[in-house]
Amino acid sequence: MNKLLFALLAALLLGQATHAADPYPEIKWEALVPKGWDPTRDLKNLNLGSLQDSDPRAMEALDKLKALWDNAPAEPALNGRKIRLAGYVLPLERDKEGKVTEFLLVPYYGACIHTPPPPANQIIHAKSAKSLAGVKMMEALWVYGTLNVQRGETTWGVAGYRLTVDRIAPYEMPAAKR
Repeated sequence: MNKLLFALLAALLLGQATHAADPYPEIKWEALVPKGWDPTRDLKNLNLGSLQDSDPRAMEALDKLKALWDNAPAEPALNGRKIRLAGYVLPLERDKEGKVTEFLLVPYYGACIHTPPPPANQIIHAKSAKSLAGVKMMEALWVYGTLNVQRGETTWGVAGYRLTVDRIAPYEMPAAKR
């Protein structure tokens, strides 16, 4: 009887070990935005639909929006956490063989290429110690690594986060969304 009980207990414990928490839990882009932050708060009284592109009030609103987005706050609870996040890649640095070592990760196709760039809390400056082969502009990837709250300016926009990349994988749309 003791052997059976021991075997059952061992099977349960081994089963729990194989279902351990994911070392890189998936997060969504919304998690990068602190609760309560409203990037449009200061623009709510402006009727943008009534303005022409050349209207000085439109230019002033765009400048104000850019300043708000460049200074968008990051979520401090994510600092130092291992994460997995899907996004689009904008290569910044390549090694001698053309492999990517630094890139921006953004939430939607065309972000940072078109203006204005997303808020800083929606741009991640990713760095990899290992050169990454085959990474193309605006390619959708899963990125695994350690996220830190660290603001940095790039030619494509202000990043509110820095990610130390451990690995990447091709993004595949979940079967339910196909």
